[in-house]
Amino acid sequence: MNKSIFQKLLPHLIAIVTFLVFALIFCQPALEGKVLQQHDIVGAKGMSQDAINHYNKYGNLPLWNTHLFSGMPNYQVLIKSPDVLISFIHVLSLGLPEPANFFFLACVCFYILCLAFRANPYVGIFGALAFAYATYNPVIISAGHSTKMAALCFAPALLAGLVWLYEKKYWIGIAVTALFAAAEVTANHPQINYYLLIAAGFMTISYLIRWIKNGEWKHTAIALSLAVLGAVLGVAAAAVTLFPTYEYAKYTMRGGKNIETSQTGGVVEKKTTGLDQDYAFMWSIAKSEVVTLFMPHAFGGSSSETFDEESKLVKELADKNIPENAAVQLASSLPKYWGGLESTSGPAYIGALSFLLFAIGLAILRSHHRWWILAAVVLGIFMAWGKYFSGFNSILFDVLPMYSKFRAPSMALVIPQLLVPLMAVLCLQKLLFQMDEEQLKNNFKPILYAAGGLVALAGFIYLVNDYGSPIDEQIIAAYSQQGGGDTGHMIVSSLKAARKSMFGSDIMRLIGFGLLLLGLLYFRMKKVLSPVVVAVVLLVANTIDLFAIGKKYLSEDVYVDKDAYTDLNFKLTAADQAILKDTDPHFRVYNLSPDRFSESRTSYYHRSLGGYHPAKLRIYQDLIETQFSKNSLNMPVLNMLDTRYFLIPDQQGSGSINIQKNDSAMGAAWFVKTLHPVNGPVEEIKALDNFDPKHTAFFDKTTQNITASQVAFDSTATIQLTHYNNDTIEYVTNAATPQFAVFSEIYYPAGWNAYIDGKKTDHYKVDYVLRGMPIPAGKHTITFRFEPQVYKTSYNLVFWGMIIVYILFFGGIIMSIRKKELQGYRKEELL
Repeated sequence: MNKSIFQKLLPHLIAIVTFLVFALIFCQPALEGKVLQQHDIVGAKGMSQDAINHYNKYGNLPLWNTHLFSGMPNYQVLIKSPDVLISFIHVLSLGLPEPANFFFLACVCFYILCLAFRANPYVGIFGALAFAYATYNPVIISAGHSTKMAALCFAPALLAGLVWLYEKKYWIGIAVTALFAAAEVTANHPQINYYLLIAAGFMTISYLIRWIKNGEWKHTAIALSLAVLGAVLGVAAAAVTLFPTYEYAKYTMRGGKNIETSQTGGVVEKKTTGLDQDYAFMWSIAKSEVVTLFMPHAFGGSSSETFDEESKLVKELADKNIPENAAVQLASSLPKYWGGLESTSGPAYIGALSFLLFAIGLAILRSHHRWWILAAVVLGIFMAWGKYFSGFNSILFDVLPMYSKFRAPSMALVIPQLLVPLMAVLCLQKLLFQMDEEQLKNNFKPILYAAGGLVALAGFIYLVNDYGSPIDEQIIAAYSQQGGGDTGHMIVSSLKAARKSMFGSDIMRLIGFGLLLLGLLYFRMKKVLSPVVVAVVLLVANTIDLFAIGKKYLSEDVYVDKDAYTDLNFKLTAADQAILKDTDPHFRVYNLSPDRFSESRTSYYHRSLGGYHPAKLRIYQDLIETQFSKNSLNMPVLNMLDTRYFLIPDQQGSGSINIQKNDSAMGAAWFVKTLHPVNGPVEEIKALDNFDPKHTAFFDKTTQNITASQVAFDSTATIQLTHYNNDTIEYVTNAATPQFAVFSEIYYPAGWNAYIDGKKTDHYKVDYVLRGMPIPAGKHTITFRFEPQVYKTSYNLVFWGMIIVYILFFGGIIMSIRKKELQGYRKEELL
C-alpha cells in the first residue's frame, strides 16, 4: 500500500479499532454467549413466535398473526423483506453480537458525521463515543427498544450525507444520503425518523438562508434535488416496512378513534385523527428535569433506584427520631427518581463535558451551524416537556403534521443527544485545531463565562426548586389513611432534603468536569499540552464518565445465559401442555392475569385474546376498554371470540396457573337468525353489553349497507372450518336457504378478501370486531385470503430501490474519490 495513503487511513483505522475495543469492553458478557434479558425483546419474541412456527412449517413468513389480540397484521411484528440492506448493515457492524453491534454502529455513523464536518480524527472519536454511549442508549437497549436504537445509530450518518450535499460534495453526499435514508426508514421507528427530520429541517433552512444570501441558485437546486432523490430512494428501499405500516396505522390507536369511555364508565362518540393528547403527553419530563442532560443523578436516576443506608434520606429520618433500622428500611422502599415521568429506566444523560463544550461553542463559534443546532436542541427540550409546557405543545400537537400519532414526548431528547455532541465536536475542533495559543488566550474569558453560565443555570434551578414530586401526595395520602398524616409530611420533608442533596452533589460534579476542561485548555494555551493530548484526555475522561453511568443501566445483571433464555421467559407449563393437547385448529385462550394486555408469553404458545403490541387495532382497543375492563366477564363477547380456555393465576401467589374450559365458545363460524342494524359505533359496541351471539349479529348501518333481505335461518344448515392458517382460511357450508354467517375472525378491510367458490365477494364488520357475510343456499366453499396489495407493491419496490441505492452508493464513493471530495480536517472554522 502506498505509504501516503496508509498515513491518511491510519487515523481512521485507529478510530475503528477504538470503537471496536470500547464496544467489546462495554458489552463483555455478550462475548461469553450471553443475551440480554430485555422486557420489550421478550415481548417481541412472544409476538413473533406464531410467524416463526408458520415459517418452520410452510417455509414462508405470514402477513397475519393469529396469536395476538385475536388476530392482527404482522407488519410491526415480523414479515419477509429483501435482506440486501440487512446484510450490508451486518457487515458494517462487523457481525458483532447484540448489543455491541449497536454501540459500534453508533460510533461509526457519528464518526461519518464528523468526517462530513472535516473534524480532526481524535475530535471525531470524542464525538462518536459521546453520542454512542450517551446514557439513553444503554437505557433503551436494556429495555429492548432495538428498533429505536437502530434508528438512532443511523441518524448521524444520514445527516452527514446531507452536509456533504450542501457543501457541494455531491457524489459522496448522494451516496451516503441514499444508503442511510434506506437504513433509517428500515429500522422501523417512525418517531425517531420524525425527530431526525426536524433536526435535518433546521439544518436545511440554515443552509438555504446562506444560499439565498449568496445567490447560489444553481447549487440550491442541485443540493435540494439530490437530497429529495436520496430520501425518495431511501423510502423506496424501505417501502416494505414503511407503506404497510402507514396503511395499518389508519386502523390502529394511532389513527384516531370513533368512541371513548367517559369518566362515568359510559361510552360516547368521539372522532379523532390521532392519539388523545392526554395519553400522548403522559411521558413528559418536568421542566427542571432537563438538567439530567448534564447532571445524571440530579433527579435520582431510574424509578427502580432506592435510597441506601448511606444516603442523605436515612440521616434526615434519623434526625427526626426514627430508629436507624426503620429509617434504612423505609429509605430502601422509596424511589430516588422524583421527576415528571410516571416511571423511567434512567436519565437521558449526554455527558457533562459534552454539554460544557456545547455551551462554550455557543460563545466562541462563528459558524451558522451553532444557530440551527441551538434552535433544534431548544425545540427538542420544549417538546420533551410535553404536558408541563402544554400551551406550546398543544399547538404542535394540533398543527404539526403526523405529530399526534406519537406518544412519549420525552423521546424528543434524542434531538439534543444527536446535536449536543455535534456542537461539542465543532467547539473542540476550534479550540484545539483552529485556534493558536494567542487566539485561545483572547477567547478564554468567553470560555469561562460560557462554562460558568451552565453551572450558574444549574445553581439557579437548585435554589428555586421546591424538590416536590407527584409521589409525595401518594405518601401523604397513604399515611393519612392510617392516621399518620404528620408522619407522611415528615417523610416528604426528608425526601425533599435528600433530593436537594442529590442535586447539589451533581452541581459539584459538573464543576469538577468544568475545572478539568478549563485546566486542559489552560495548559494547551501555555503550550504544556499538545492539542492531540488534550483531545485524548478529554475523550478518555468523557468516555469513562459515560461508561460509569451507562453500566448502571446495562449491567451484567441484565444478561442471561442463552440456553436459559427460553426456559426463563417461555417455560412450558402444565396448563400450556394441557391446552396444546387440543388439536382443534381454531380456538382462543384468555389469560386472566393483570397484565393480560401487555404480555406476550401466552401468545408464544396460544391464539391469545391478549398480547403485547404498542399499536393494536383501534376496534380491538375499543373492545378492551368497554368490554374487557369490566369487573365481571362478558361471556357473550368471549364466546363470540371463540374463547375455549381461560388461564387463571393462583390467587395465593404461588405462581401456578390453572385452566378452565369454556364449552360455550361459539367456534370458528356460525349462522345467526337475526342481523340487527344499529346507528353508529356507540350503539354497536353497547349492543355487546347484553346479547346472544349465537342468534344475533349487529352491524353499523351508517357505514355499511348489508343486503340480507333473503336470509331465512335454517336450523339444519352447517358451516365447517376445513383449512386454517394465518393467511388463508376455508369453510364449507350447506344450507337449504340463504344464511348470514358470522366468522370468529377480526375484521380488517385492508387486505382480507372473501371468496365464495373462488369468486370474490364482499364481507362486512359485525359485532364491532368480527367478520360477517351473506351465504347463498346450497353447498359452497368460503375462502378468506389475506392479500394486502400494499405489501406486494412495496416488496417489489424495495428490491429495485435497493439496487439503485447500491449503484448510487458504490458509484458515488468511486466518483467522490476521483473528484477528491474527501479531504482532511479543516484548519479553519466551517462558516
